[in-house]
Amino acid sequence: MVITLIPKRMFKFPIEGKNISPDVFVKKSAKEIAALEMWEGNRKRSLGELFDIKNDSSASEEFIIKIEGDVSKVRNIGFRMSMGQVIVDGDAGMHLGEEMSGGAITVSANAGSWAGSQMKGGTIEIKGNAGNYIGAAYRGSTKGMNGGKVIIHGNAGHEVGCYMRKGLIKILGNVGIFAGIHMNNGTIFVQGTSQGRAGAQMTNGKIVLAGHSEDVMPSFTVDDIKAKVKVDGEKIEGPFYRFIGDLADKGKGKLFVSKPKNPYLSSYEKYLE
Repeated sequence: MVITLIPKRMFKFPIEGKNISPDVFVKKSAKEIAALEMWEGNRKRSLGELFDIKNDSSASEEFIIKIEGDVSKVRNIGFRMSMGQVIVDGDAGMHLGEEMSGGAITVSANAGSWAGSQMKGGTIEIKGNAGNYIGAAYRGSTKGMNGGKVIIHGNAGHEVGCYMRKGLIKILGNVGIFAGIHMNNGTIFVQGTSQGRAGAQMTNGKIVLAGHSEDVMPSFTVDDIKAKVKVDGEKIEGPFYRFIGDLADKGKGKLFVSKPKNPYLSSYEKYLE
């Protein structure tokens, strides 16, 4: 079953899209899907007012929602989804895959901030860039991402994996400051550059910085030099400096930083002799 949604116009105001989820659509007819409530700004709409809806019951055995067009103003797509697929051919809005526990979301372009926030399982793959707070806890909460995978082919913003407890965030581009802040467990991999402060106040988990990092916080201590690091079963060629921290919070997290991409860290090697 494939349900295709096509925006009827360019959206100017934020749209609450929590009902755009395979779990919500799966047992409904096209008419019932069109009647689902959504908010556009402060006005209540039906999904059918905002999107053209196409239904192809023969296209796939798996339940798939395809969105064709720019939905960068649509928030919470895939909210609490546990099965099926959501495929966005265009930009997606904030809170993508919030609290999802299964299934897969693929975005062909960019996604807003808070993608994968508090997710427990499943996979989010963003082919372009993503915003801040990927896989993070919300303000006032200590419950960040607790499972699943977020793969970003482009860049990501600040505080990726804040209070992360489990799972994998893989960024093939660059990342902002405070990646892995308050991290309790899980893995963050960054192939590009890091703006610094990675792992601040982390207590456990693993951060791998394969590119240049602006700094390593002084509350981390160098522990070893590793030829390779394993990320999600894949061996990443190094060598890497391995740091332990954040010692200011009695942390036991592991921060791996590329040796060839960060020659300024060579002064730490005397502590390994």
